[in-house]
Amino acid sequence: MISLSLETHERVALIDVTPLVEKALAASGLHEGAALVYCPHTTAGLTINENADPTVRRDIAMTLERLVPVDLPFAHLEGNSDAHVKASLMGSSVTVPVEGGRLALGTWQGIYFGEFDGPRRRRLIVQPLSGPRS
Repeated sequence: MISLSLETHERVALIDVTPLVEKALAASGLHEGAALVYCPHTTAGLTINENADPTVRRDIAMTLERLVPVDLPFAHLEGNSDAHVKASLMGSSVTVPVEGGRLALGTWQGIYFGEFDGPRRRRLIVQPLSGPRS
């Protein structure tokens, strides 16, 4: 298990963490298998989406804000209920196949960390998963 740290600087942000995960994967020495990337936070999440056009990140954040606005009449009293819901919609983990020591993402894909209650210091866990042995 590899623990990664990152700091967010805005309340809501989608951050491309693909390079961090690739670096952790390289350090693990995994050649074939998969990488599980997990977010141990209730107000942040992970997703895989397009990483070529940064406006996609902005569109995802805007859509989540319209689906779950901060000013709904939430019962949770900490003032971050929208962040909990957005994190649940996004999910807490992604699993990506590893081929030849590299993430087998699609041409335009990247792994995004979604921050919904920042700014904060956050942690990601990368768990290399070995493939079948020959």
